[in-house]
Amino acid sequence: MERIAWWLVLIGALNWLLVGFFQFDVVACIFGSSDELISRVVYIIIGLAGIYLLPQAFGVKMIRSKEK
Repeated sequence: MERIAWWLVLIGALNWLLVGFFQFDVVACIFGSSDELISRVVYIIIGLAGIYLLPQAFGVKMIRSKEK
């Protein structure tokens, strides 16, 4: 789950970089304008991934289950 969250946050960061430099929104380009429902869902999922990883930004360790 954590790996997926990191990928989503990376995609979101790169999207904002492109918006900032070139005013090009990759998510809106792929899924339609930012007013489209599907684009909004993608933005929400990326935002939730960022919230999920927020404790790590403050040095809080995540509890992991033991892998076999």
